[in-house]
Amino acid sequence: MDLSKIKLVSTDMDGTLLNSKGEVSRHFFELFEELHGLGVTFVAASGRQYYSIIDKLKPIKDDIYVIAENGALTMQKDKELQTTVIDRETYLELLEITRTLEGSQVILCGRKKGYIEDYGQDFVNMFTEYYDRYEIVEDLAQVINDQYLKIAICNQKGSEKYLYPALKHLEGRLKVKVSGEIWLDLSHNLANKGHALQQLQNSHNILPEETMVFGDYNNDLEMMTTATYSFAMENAHPNVKAIANYTTKSNNDNGVEFMLQKMIKAKKAAII
Repeated sequence: MDLSKIKLVSTDMDGTLLNSKGEVSRHFFELFEELHGLGVTFVAASGRQYYSIIDKLKPIKDDIYVIAENGALTMQKDKELQTTVIDRETYLELLEITRTLEGSQVILCGRKKGYIEDYGQDFVNMFTEYYDRYEIVEDLAQVINDQYLKIAICNQKGSEKYLYPALKHLEGRLKVKVSGEIWLDLSHNLANKGHALQQLQNSHNILPEETMVFGDYNNDLEMMTTATYSFAMENAHPNVKAIANYTTKSNNDNGVEFMLQKMIKAKKAAII
């Protein structure tokens, strides 16, 4: 494993860079300064809302790229690099389907903000961990002055056992992604982390063998295929471990930082 040639690092957030309390370690920010000094491009790639991601990474937000909403939006500072949206007709069709899923809460992930109907304060308290800007509306079908990046569905019965079987017939037309234990996302077929990251690789002339990625769940699968140095977290879903070329420690044991330290050491040794 020759980590000295790495030019780009992309990491998922929840279950990967963030610990189980949703925190970024102080050590990561120290390592980032070293990465930045070595000319390594850093990408935060998450199913989260863009504004939530930059809130977590506030000290470095002007020095990174952000792939948000599972690849539907790519940003650099305040500059929008790409958006991949669902058309309104498809959105309304999906809304009708998701309303049949008993006990589910549906979120419209818009470009400007997230939208929910009134599901009660307990849901809002959980939802706001992932959505920094949001609005509670009477009817999601009436949201017209925004772009539709993604529909996220939450169900306490479990996304893999309950939501996915009811929605997998949409695969092929759309991306149907189990993105967490109780979360499933519906988005445009090209709205995935792998496609968004490939666009950044192409624009920077960076090869897969110069790329390191980290992930833990099924919405990271396409991103795993973009890098020679693909790392599944120890706590990762079996599908991610199966496709990744390497594993690292869990998110609670700072697995991303552990490999970044090794990479920084390799790059510095190569300079001497």
